[in-house]
Amino acid sequence: MNHPTIKIKLIKSKYGRLPVHLECLKGLGLKKLNQSVELRNTPEVRGMVNKISYMLHFEEF
Repeated sequence: MNHPTIKIKLIKSKYGRLPVHLECLKGLGLKKLNQSVELRNTPEVRGMVNKISYMLHFEEF
């Protein structure tokens, strides 16, 4: 199955967040504030993005 990509940018600090939310950041590959990554738009990635959407800015391609 061909998945389009999604560009994700961390716009809020990871400090003081729930441990589960920090694991989502790690799974997405985000470590620093204002860092961007481009990932395949799979259900797994979408689930992580939805869980921590208040910390992210994302665009679909």
